Amino acid sequence: MSQKKFLRIGMQVQSDAFSNSSTRQFLQGKLYILAFWLLIIGMNMTAGWAAVWFTAGLVFITVIVLRIIRGTSIVAPTSGKPPPPVVNGLAFLGLLPRLLTIDLPAKINCLYSKYGSVFTVSPFGLCNVTFLIGPEVQAHFFQGLESEINHGNLLEFLVPMFGQEVGQGVDAATRTEQSRFYLDALKQSKLRRHLESMLQEVEGYFGKWGQEGIVDLKHEFEELLMLISSRCLLGKEVREKMFDEFYKLFRDVENGVNMISVFFPYIPIPANRRRDKARLKLIELLSETVRSRKSSVGAEEDVLQRLIDSKYKDGRSTTETEVTGMIIALIFGGKHTSSLACTWTGASLLTHSKFLAAASQEQKEIMMKYNNKIEYDALLEMNNLHSCIKEALRINPPTTMLVRKALKHFTVRTRQGQEYEIPKGHTLASPIIQNNNMPYIYKNPHLYDPDRFGPARQEDVVGGKFSYTSFGGGRHFCSGDAYAYMQVKVIWSHLLNNFDLKLLSPYPKTDWSKLIPEPKGSMIVSYKRRPLLG
Repeated sequence: MSQKKFLRIGMQVQSDAFSNSSTRQFLQGKLYILAFWLLIIGMNMTAGWAAVWFTAGLVFITVIVLRIIRGTSIVAPTSGKPPPPVVNGLAFLGLLPRLLTIDLPAKINCLYSKYGSVFTVSPFGLCNVTFLIGPEVQAHFFQGLESEINHGNLLEFLVPMFGQEVGQGVDAATRTEQSRFYLDALKQSKLRRHLESMLQEVEGYFGKWGQEGIVDLKHEFEELLMLISSRCLLGKEVREKMFDEFYKLFRDVENGVNMISVFFPYIPIPANRRRDKARLKLIELLSETVRSRKSSVGAEEDVLQRLIDSKYKDGRSTTETEVTGMIIALIFGGKHTSSLACTWTGASLLTHSKFLAAASQEQKEIMMKYNNKIEYDALLEMNNLHSCIKEALRINPPTTMLVRKALKHFTVRTRQGQEYEIPKGHTLASPIIQNNNMPYIYKNPHLYDPDRFGPARQEDVVGGKFSYTSFGGGRHFCSGDAYAYMQVKVIWSHLLNNFDLKLLSPYPKTDWSKLIPEPKGSMIVSYKRRPLLG
């Protein structure tokens, strides 16, 4: 189809379908989301013909859509402060030769070096994405009220994964209450109860290893963390009786995150059909467990039970589909974060002998103190291991960028004292991968150095609030951070106490082609069992 014919069809769509203002707004919203994710994915791509053709396609789509929709509305400033500098279509094209040869962190740093800590990327006026870089400009992003700043419909692709009854499928008030359920279920005071179950899974899993061998540690962590999640989050019924079925169904739901479904969550492609079919079966499987729990006398000490027992402010109990949706969302987020944390921590320790030795020595001292047992209080004393995990997540955060939608105007003040008004309607992007690497906060930020979090330096504390945002911050701080650290500590404490490990493959590169970047390829490690200490 020629471009002219395509444009004529587009103009006919405008005159017919867009004559209805609500239809027009709906389509504009969909196209805005499409443009936003195309921009983010385009930034993720590196050099090669794929990137060139993608960029050309992005330009073509934005121009066509502009012809159809006739531009975007401009919201006038209200405070008298100037808007952020804009990287418009022409400026973006001018930067392409440089941007196409570097990875995502370097892309963001390139824009930061040129435009400062606050700037708006506006490819041909189709969507406005304002980047906020550095802790000084993050306060409203992380602490603004839901009525002032939220996800909008940027995460709509999660709705068919978790269901219409939870998360992005419900109104803001219900979503806030459900977040409270998560916080209560995962708060640190209740984590002690999970330790024994975690230890059983970890010891049982690594107990199947031989005296020595070679494994893909990345794959091992993914399997082990799914076992831990099923036991601690779902309970012994699922872990003992239906784990294999649950794991298969969950993988089909998890694989619902793909490039197409992000843009078109409900389009009936094979992956989306498998996702929808698997979610329905998960609801059926877990609803049976929920009904059984509600009719039984003794309550389990796991997250599933706490979600079942949760009540909204009006006294209403959570439904079976709500509990199912919340638990699927929790496992999706928790398994991903913990798996990445385990893998990056291992890759970092096994390539830095100094910090591996320090972490191993700490384990010896703590195990001696606690009679060779991993107890909850012992985990809290593993400060060195905690810093090793934290540093791995500083350099390789669970997600590279957090996004929100501005529902009201607000003003930010940069470190240099410049003030900008961020207009209502802008999409806001807080690139964790850049915020965690600010050189005026972190000394030699490109280096793996857990000592930066030790009592002598505490670089993140000295840097101030929002200097470290691998788990978010403010109102949007991840409720599962303590649970994630606990899992990773239990796993690596066991490995350090019981095995000599050597990384055989190179330190993994980051796979920026994924919507959620992860270690690229395998992490091949040789192991040799030592006399058991824990």
